[in-house]
Amino acid sequence: MTPTEQLRRQSRSLADVHASVATSQPSFWRRMFAFAGPAYLVSVGYMDPGNWATDLEGGARFGYRLLWVLVMSNAMAILLQTLSARLGIVAGRDLAQACRERYPRQVNVALWILCEIAIGACDLAEVLGAAIGLNLLFGIPLLWGVMLTALDTLLLLWFQSFGIRTLEAFVLALIAIIGGCFCVEVIWAKPAFAELATGLMPRLDGQSLYLAITILGATVMPHNMYLHSALVQTRHIAHDEGAKRAACRYNLIDSVVALNGAMFVNIGILVMSAAVFFKHGIVVTEIQQAYRLLTPLLGVGMASVIFAIALICSGQSSTLTGTLAGQVVMEGFLNLRVRPWLRRIITRSLAIIPAALTIYFAGSQSTLWLLLLSQCVLSMQLPFAIIPLIHFTSDRNRMGAFANRAWVNALAWACAAVTVGLNFVLAVQTISGWMDSAGRWRPVIWLVVIPVGTGLLLLLLWVTVEPYITRRVQRYGVAPITLPEAAATEATAAAAPIYQRILVPLDHTDLDRLAVNHAAAMARSHGAKIFLLHVEEGVTSQVYGPDASTAEVELGEAYLEKIARSFREQGIPVETAICHSSSPKREIVRYAHEIHPDLVIMGAHGHGGLKDLIFGNTINPVRHNLDIPMLIVRPGKT
Repeated sequence: MTPTEQLRRQSRSLADVHASVATSQPSFWRRMFAFAGPAYLVSVGYMDPGNWATDLEGGARFGYRLLWVLVMSNAMAILLQTLSARLGIVAGRDLAQACRERYPRQVNVALWILCEIAIGACDLAEVLGAAIGLNLLFGIPLLWGVMLTALDTLLLLWFQSFGIRTLEAFVLALIAIIGGCFCVEVIWAKPAFAELATGLMPRLDGQSLYLAITILGATVMPHNMYLHSALVQTRHIAHDEGAKRAACRYNLIDSVVALNGAMFVNIGILVMSAAVFFKHGIVVTEIQQAYRLLTPLLGVGMASVIFAIALICSGQSSTLTGTLAGQVVMEGFLNLRVRPWLRRIITRSLAIIPAALTIYFAGSQSTLWLLLLSQCVLSMQLPFAIIPLIHFTSDRNRMGAFANRAWVNALAWACAAVTVGLNFVLAVQTISGWMDSAGRWRPVIWLVVIPVGTGLLLLLLWVTVEPYITRRVQRYGVAPITLPEAAATEATAAAAPIYQRILVPLDHTDLDRLAVNHAAAMARSHGAKIFLLHVEEGVTSQVYGPDASTAEVELGEAYLEKIARSFREQGIPVETAICHSSSPKREIVRYAHEIHPDLVIMGAHGHGGLKDLIFGNTINPVRHNLDIPMLIVRPGKT
């Protein structure tokens, strides 16, 4: 196995549930059921409250004229999500990881920031949607409803503890409720189906451009490309070409069914809005207005209640997958893992703060404007996800026989061109409008907006042309990283006291190299025996303990055995142990009491205080619970 392959095996997307769903089923339908799920988690992002705002506004202002935008956006989404799934299945990398391995750190940080802004914008829509739904059904003030949405952090963490299939089943149930609600609403609205065909003819003008772009951003959703390429890796897929090809085929079916379902929900919202509000000459300026008018206009008492129930389900289903997307992009771009509850709080806070401030200062009538703005932000971020995705899935070195064919590339680049073109026109119009109305603030726009816009344009240009001007860059475009597995053969001489039983806890990071180097030096000098310990912390390990069997557990066993084998080749006696627990510190102390070592060697990341809260702290609890010497090694201080 090459160093690159070793590194890739260590860095898994959504490691707790990676390859946790078996797909080796005897029949087509059972295999289809096994693969079904990732696209449904992705599709809920196309039915979030931001989509409601764009569809309600579009239908109320322009009738059926923007139906073609929905259909075009959905076709683009199916193509791009298929490419995203293929990247995850074939290359074993999510889109964020592929970017990290290819681009310089400065570019990755910039792309990560843009993606976090997009996730924050999406979460903003979900916060507002859930708050509006609570307000409509229970009369909870909008500002308090926004604050209450922070509690869904606990809901997400609870569902994650049951594994990915439970989360998929819950989200699918919410989708069914949303779809059923709008099916009923459309039947009650009695739209003129003969007029629907006219909405499929492409038409665009200055008035409808902004809404068309918000619909595009709300439908295609940039961060869902990162998420889908990670979710498909929750299925256990063999490494041969036939298995990957079958997985791509099943995921294509999953994507087509799920995303077309989402499209019909969006069409249902727009058609209902056109049939009810446009028909009566009513311009919808807030979702609450739509709720209040549905019952009198349709003449059905339950119309408004069903509308509010679907809105709450929409916000909750979308927020679950938005958090997973945040986890994927942070780990992918920065190779940085934080505790799930903290990641959720950060994401939700970035949405709650602007929502609360806007409602407090501008009132509840500002919510629709804020929803539309959030979807416009999503659209502006789309090119920075689409273009790298096309490059990666076209790379034969990465994708082999699964690289994009010429016609697929042509369609994908057409999607990119449409997205970039629409966004560029909107950006020019918006900045020109700001300049015309800025008055004495015009210098501020020149000093802030113009440099930022220019920087984004240069970043997009660099991402676009990078593959064509850096042909000699290595396959993943990053400097090689010293893998922990190499630690067992790179031991260095080190003076040590007389120790006969040395415990070395390992955590699959580069710090293992330092700890193993010191242990090897001491063992060779004094004939000590090495005890290697690794604690599996994944959800599966926490639930099933020693009976857990996932790709991550298998990887941990192989990792530990490889280092042990290297010790044995040097004549050093070694014993390995794997424990399954949510508390590594407790397991290290328990194992030490069991084997009675006379030295513990551990690697330290070198952070403390707030970072201990974020990343966890193992060394101090172990040190305080053991009365034996400990050697703590740190990078650069070994």
